[in-house]
Order: sequence, then structure tokens, then C-alpha cells
Amino acid sequence: MTSGEQEPHSQLAGVDAAAIDTARGKVGVAARTLLDNVRKFAERATALVSAPDALRESARQQIDILADQQAQAVVATRPITDLRGLAGKNARLGALADAGYRTVGHVVRVSPNRLQAVPGIGLQSAQQVSAAAHRLAREIRLETRVRFDPDQRHPGATQLLATLAAARHADSIRGALQEPLQQFTTQAARLVQEAEPTASRAGMLFRFGKRKRTALAALARLDALLAAPRTAGLLHTVGQQERAVDPASYAPDQLWLEYSQDAAGFNALLSTLGGQGDGDDGEAAQGFLPEELRQEITAVPLDTSLLKTTLRGYQVFGAQYAIHQKHSILGDEMGLGKTVQALATMTHMAAMGQARFLVVCPASVQINWLNEIRKHSTLTGHSLHGADRAVATHHWLRTGGVAVTTFTTLGRLHGIADAGIALLVVDEAHYVKNPESQRSQHVAAIVARAQRALFLTGTPMENRVEEFRNLVHYLQPRVARDLDVADAVTGAKRFRRAVAPVYLRRNQEDVLTELPDKIEVEDWVHFSESDIAAYTAAVRAKNLMQMRQAAFRPAGSAKLERLAEIVDEAREDGRKVVVFSYFLGVLQIIHSRLGQSVVGELTGSVQPVARQQLVDTFSKREGHAVLLSQIEAGGVGLNVQAASVVIIAEPQWKPSTEEQAIARAYRMGQIRKVQVHRLLAKGSVDERLREVQERKSLLFAEFARKSDAKDADLRSVDTSEHRPDFLDDEAIPLQQRIIRAEQLRLGIES
Repeated sequence: MTSGEQEPHSQLAGVDAAAIDTARGKVGVAARTLLDNVRKFAERATALVSAPDALRESARQQIDILADQQAQAVVATRPITDLRGLAGKNARLGALADAGYRTVGHVVRVSPNRLQAVPGIGLQSAQQVSAAAHRLAREIRLETRVRFDPDQRHPGATQLLATLAAARHADSIRGALQEPLQQFTTQAARLVQEAEPTASRAGMLFRFGKRKRTALAALARLDALLAAPRTAGLLHTVGQQERAVDPASYAPDQLWLEYSQDAAGFNALLSTLGGQGDGDDGEAAQGFLPEELRQEITAVPLDTSLLKTTLRGYQVFGAQYAIHQKHSILGDEMGLGKTVQALATMTHMAAMGQARFLVVCPASVQINWLNEIRKHSTLTGHSLHGADRAVATHHWLRTGGVAVTTFTTLGRLHGIADAGIALLVVDEAHYVKNPESQRSQHVAAIVARAQRALFLTGTPMENRVEEFRNLVHYLQPRVARDLDVADAVTGAKRFRRAVAPVYLRRNQEDVLTELPDKIEVEDWVHFSESDIAAYTAAVRAKNLMQMRQAAFRPAGSAKLERLAEIVDEAREDGRKVVVFSYFLGVLQIIHSRLGQSVVGELTGSVQPVARQQLVDTFSKREGHAVLLSQIEAGGVGLNVQAASVVIIAEPQWKPSTEEQAIARAYRMGQIRKVQVHRLLAKGSVDERLREVQERKSLLFAEFARKSDAKDADLRSVDTSEHRPDFLDDEAIPLQQRIIRAEQLRLGIES
């Protein structure tokens, strides 16, 4: 071989003479087969890497079809009279209805000329009605949001669910496989091009010297590439994953089971594809913040590479807000995923190189936090609670991750103040609204040293604006000093503008259209004779606690009968029920009545680990089940999305207490319409407590909700029924006023 015939090192490096001889023997059919196999695998690899995008596009098309079908179904049921405001008051809709055009659907299916054929309908009127019908149909279509109904299991919804399941799996594998597959396809593409002549024996006859040996060397290297253990592993993995990214491989029953277990994840992905609203029609998803601040926040790049879950649009903004503002309160209404937004903030900071994060929360939700960290992120959670807290603290300080501790344990931990905490998250932050308490002072000390701090609370202003000021003072003292309580009382707008740098709040109705309808019912009952006797005795004794429990006697209780009816109906529908009461004795009476359908009682004496286990048992039980819970124990922190029927046995002092309990079921991840039943007794202290609730709700709505459309009209609230004037005398303690009012109503001398 002359020097001019030496093969370049890049072409023949690592290819020995034996391999060249083997390749020479494969010229022709064997070479063609090898080249075809490499091309096919490269195509499969490319398809697998691009599967997330292809599946999303397919899902968008399916969403459009489903939304069209759902909108058409709505249009078909809308009465033609709904067009009156759009078609003009002179449109003769009655004549059209008499002629058989009784719905908007009937109108949009025909031309104006057909409508004009109806006696009394002129061309102009026909055109106006037709235009109005099509306009309404378009508006209905724009407002239509695809929603999965596990009770109906529409074939189109099942198909879309399969596509989303495949897309979720494709997302999870692309990160792991993209680099090795791209390396393979890049290397294989060059070798295939060089080895192409070996597919033809005739072609190789006319190749000589370097050109022939280059083709043979490329074929040999292709053969070696396919035989390499790494390639064999890739072939095996691709074969496995191809089925997982094929929507047709998912069995319908398994799909709906997966959806029931992770509805929030499926719906979050659906929302990114246009299947659901996110409040992104404007300000709602961004908490009605000032435009300039919103622009600054949305410009923050959010790294979600360490996050396992898909964020909804408003959740992305929440994390961006926490990052940009550094010290802030996330006050989203319960059920909107404040925990996930806090984790998104942590994972972003971790991706930027930060190491240590600290969560302080009530003991009842500490386990839930550790579960959420594991479920939604790749970060490591550390429990800084209990007997091993010192060892766990040392390990966290050394290795980093997310430490989760409780308000009571925080002051006993050593070395964390100087740990270089990147983000402090305080869950249920209203626990530290009193700056004089020890736990508040411990939290304040960590806030002062942490790079960032995020307070989480759904009801930061439920009692007094002054308490909200205390929360703000931990984070941004200047904003707290500038808060004018008098201005806040006179108008929520000015208050919201003042707290925008530190406070972000969104409500369910503003941003979370994935939630099923929440049906709230007041189940008023009349006292039975035994109820009246027990209640009257409690009023005579001036015992308010007994007055509140008098409606639940073991025998002859009207409330207990109504509760049993609701539970029986839920049993027929295969629904799970959670019953809340303030009183342990009431729960025990209910337990005796309902029997084996009750999985247990979640009370204040149950330890946090056992609480979570009880909720898990309830959630995993097939079909109907009942969970009983003291409202103060189960109304905070625990998630019972498995329940779609919520019963509140008696009214609570604060509306927020009931709302928090309801939100345990009515939150992201709920897949069925939630029925909320409030059991109330006429002619009892229940009416007095509802009056208290209504007055308190006005304060809450003024300070904690931000939509002007929801501003309360004081004139619309009439709390005078059965209420003596002295109930408004704040010099008398409220509980005494209520007892005296009931004594007066019943004619009992005080």
C-alpha cells in the first residue's frame, strides 16, 4: 500500500484486519440488512425523543374535537329565548319557537333563508337571529373546558387520557434517553453514509483502494456499534419505552385508575395544552398585582428541571413571585397547590446551586410535606422532628436538601440559624400572627438570616388586619409600616395595592377550572321532641357547648337521621364521605350509627403518623367509606380528595374553619363533583352561629378576596331574624350574648 492509499485515522481507527475481512463477507444482502436495521433504529430513536411534542400535538387536536362536541351539546340545550339580548328586543323568537326552532342549536343548523320561511319572520330578523345564535355558539365554544368525568368515561375522553398518559411517560424518559440516543443517531448517520456502497456487490466491484476500504471500515464499525453492550441496552430500553409512549397500549380501566390517583397531574398537563382555563384571561392568575410588577415577575426564568410535576400557569407565576420578591406571603385559597409552588421555588434555587431549604409547619402536616417533597421533586427531604432530630439536623447541614420541622421543635434545633438557608417556608403562617409568642420569635430569627422567606396561608386576614400586618412585618417591615388599617376598612382596592409587594392571593373560581363543581347545601332540620328537651335543658344550664351538641342524641336525633340519609345515598353511588364535627362525643354517636362503613375517627389525640395512615386507609378502600374527623384535627393539612361528600355536623365559629375542612376534599386532584352538606337545626344556636358567620365573612371578603365582583353589599345581609338588639353590644362577650338571646327566644328567665 502506498502512502497515498493510507486510510485516514478517523475512518479506520480501531478497525483491525479481521473486522475488515468480516465486513467484506457481508457486502450485499447482509450489509443491506445491517444498514436497514441501523436506519430503522435511528428512526425509532428520533421518534422516541420527539414523542412528547408529537403526543402534545395529538392531544391538542383531540381537545379541540372534545371541546367542539361539548360546546355543541350545550348549544343544543340552550333555549332560543337566550338570544333575546343578542338578537334585539324586536326579534320574534316566539314565532320561531312555535315553528320548532326551540333551541340555539336548532337555529345554528339552518340558514337565515330557512328561518325567513317562518310566518312573520322577515329577512332582517332572520339574519339577526342567525347571527346572534352563531355568536352565542362561538362564545360557548371559547368558554368550554374539557373535563374528565370518571362516571361517564366518554370514549373521546378516554382516548385523550391515553394520549396524556403517554405524553407524561414520554416526558419522564426524554431527559434520560435524549443524550445517548442523539449520540447514537449522530454516529450512526455518518457511518451509514460511508458504508452505503457495501449494500451492492456490483457497486463495490468498481470501488478501489481507499474508497473501498473506507466503506468496509464503516460497515465494520456499524456492526461493532450494534453489537456493543451500550447499544444493546439502548435497543432494549427503546423497545420497552415505545409501548409506554403509544396511547393504544393503555387499557381504559387502568387509565381511569391512574387518573383517579393523580388527577391533578393529568389536569395540569391538560391545562398547558389549552384544555382548561387558568384564569389567564388577565389579572386573576397573577393576583391582580400592578402591571409593572407583573411584568417584572413574569420575566423571571423558572428552572423546573428538578421538579417532577407539571405546573399550571398561575403556579409558575406564584414561584416567580416568590423568587422575585424574596420575602413574601403566598395566600392562595386552599386547594390551589401552595405546597407545589413552594417546591417549585426550591427546585429553581437548587438548580441555581443553592443547597439548604427549611420548612416550618404544624406537626399535623409535617409528614405530608415530606411526602410532597418526594412526590413532586428530586430534592431530599429530612425530618427534623422527634427523638432523632439532632442526628437528622447534622445530616441535613452536611448534605443539604429540604429540612421539615414543626413550630414547637424549631426552637430546640441547634446550628440552623447559621446554616445558610436559601429559602425558609412557613406553612400555616397564621400560627405566628402573634409576635409575642415564642414560636413567632423563633421563626422571626430564621427569617432574618434566610436568603428568602415564603409564608403560606390561605387565611392571613381572617380576624383583624392588624394580625396580617404582623405577618408582613416579619418579611417586609417597610410595607407593614405603610399599611393604613383605616384605608383597608374603607376599601379593598387600596389595601391590595399596598400589599402587592408582599402578598399574592388567587381564589379557586379565578384560576382553577379543573375543579369539579362544588355543590353546597344547607340541610336544615327541625328538632325532634327529644332534641327539644335536651336543647332546652342546655339553655337553662347556660351551657353553650351542650347547646351546640344537643341535636345529636343517640335516639331520636333529627340531625343524625338526616346524616344517615346522606351517607346512605353516598353508599348507593359508591362515594366516600368525610364528616366533620368539633365535638368528639358527636363523632362517637355518628360512629355508632354508621357502623362498619366508618374507617376511623381522626381526632386531636391521634398522632400525625397515624393520621396520615388513617387517611391513606380511607383513600385506598374500594368504593364507599366514611371518615370521621374533628374539624380542628382534620381541617388543616391533610388531603382527603378521595371524599366527594363532605358533611359538617354543626356550624363553626369562623367561616374559615369550615372552608379549610371543605378544601381537604375540594382541591386539586378531586375528580368528582363535591357535595357539601351543612347540618343545621331550626330554632337553635345554629341560627345564631350562622349570623356570626355571615358577619365574619364580610370582614374576610373585604380583606382577603381581591375580585371587585365579589365585593359584599352590606345591605344584602339580614341578620335580624330572632336576634335581639343586645347581640350587637360588644361590651358583652359574644358567647354570653348568644346564650341570653336563646333564653329570651325560648322564654327562659336568665
